[in-house]
Amino acid sequence: MASTLLVRNTALLVTMDDQRREIPGGGFFARDGFIEQVGPSEELPSTADVVYDLPHTLVMPGLVNTHHHFYQTLTRALPAAQNANLFTWLKTLYPIWARITPEDIAISTQTALAELALSGCTTAADHLYLFPNGCRLDDEIEAARQVGLRLHASRGSMSLGESQGGLPPDRVVDDEDTILADSQRLIETYHDAQPGSMLQIVLAPCSPFSVTGDLMRQSALLARQYGVHLHTHLAETQDEEAFCLQSFGYRPVAYMQSVDWVGHDVWFAHSVYISQEEIGVYARTGCGVAHCPTSNMRLASGIAPLMQYLQAGIHVGLGVDGSASNDGSHMLAEARQALLLSRVSAGLQGASLSQDGSPALLTARQALELATRGGAAVLGRTDIGALQPGFCADFIGFDLDRLDYAGAVTDPLAAILFCAPQKVDLSVVQGKPVVEDGHLVTVDLPGLVHRHNQAARRLLSA
Repeated sequence: MASTLLVRNTALLVTMDDQRREIPGGGFFARDGFIEQVGPSEELPSTADVVYDLPHTLVMPGLVNTHHHFYQTLTRALPAAQNANLFTWLKTLYPIWARITPEDIAISTQTALAELALSGCTTAADHLYLFPNGCRLDDEIEAARQVGLRLHASRGSMSLGESQGGLPPDRVVDDEDTILADSQRLIETYHDAQPGSMLQIVLAPCSPFSVTGDLMRQSALLARQYGVHLHTHLAETQDEEAFCLQSFGYRPVAYMQSVDWVGHDVWFAHSVYISQEEIGVYARTGCGVAHCPTSNMRLASGIAPLMQYLQAGIHVGLGVDGSASNDGSHMLAEARQALLLSRVSAGLQGASLSQDGSPALLTARQALELATRGGAAVLGRTDIGALQPGFCADFIGFDLDRLDYAGAVTDPLAAILFCAPQKVDLSVVQGKPVVEDGHLVTVDLPGLVHRHNQAARRLLSA
């Protein structure tokens, strides 16, 4: 029996559709999780199985997170890693992460997804790249189902240990034949490429300094055989650039080209140290970028050339990155951070001027587009990121009658970024509620936090 949903009488409906319509009093009608009609409420059907009447609420598409490491919620704000650059930070944390169990993976997955959901995220890409003590990507996948967000689960990997010239200790790397066999198993077991898919598998060797070139090539071959996407960290720090030059004789982007890692099916996390010529490589080949401003600031990595990416037509999404380098999973806050950091960068570089003589700055709407349509494009999704017919009924709502937005009456959409970032009051994924009245409805949040803190204490005291 068909299930219908009607959203109507919103304070403002922000569609992010191809025309970027913003409709005061607007709404939409959906059937079986897919949108059929969008427009002024008086033009929509008057009834549905589920009706949301939202006269004080700004409604917009759910946010899309393109880079995360869920397991890192267990090691947030660790004193020994608070004031370190990337390589030192990793070396501090690798021995702790080596103690993670399958139960830890499940608990941290639900914790990260709960935090993401409350911050407006409806689709999340995670990068799990170490599998100690019998851990499997299956542990994450099974735990994620209860929370109710869409998941792009990356089968990450590390195969280049310290004894072979890599960064991670040997005890957290795996045999490459095992990695490839498990990657194939996961694709065949879980990957769903259909419109409305709740789960897709991604192949994601961790980084140039933790896997071999052969694993990169073999992963690319396997991914293209099955039509799944590829993801890795790239050009995050100057240390990485020096490593690639010394180890491979290439800068990071040229190294990716040498191992067949460019194309519309590839996206890179960070991409901070990228030249103008390399921006051209991304643009010509279709590589996407997961921009992670908070993590880049936290680890003193640098500022990615965001405006140059957008001017070149490169697909860019946002990533909260790992919860040990952020140290949170707040997607709306990440969009605000992208907005502000871009403006810092413009000021430092002497931004070019627009026609009216003011600096050419990233706008609030552009930042929110990164978090919606941009993220969808990076993940290769053509069914999320906007509220328009044929797209999934993934949407979030912010009650505008709150102290945090008092006085911001002329542009409520910009206000949700310029004002302090808030949690959502409503989140619905494929027509099913995940957050209502500001509360997560799919998991017992107090119980989850208690179990998570117990797991973190156990991990850190071992």
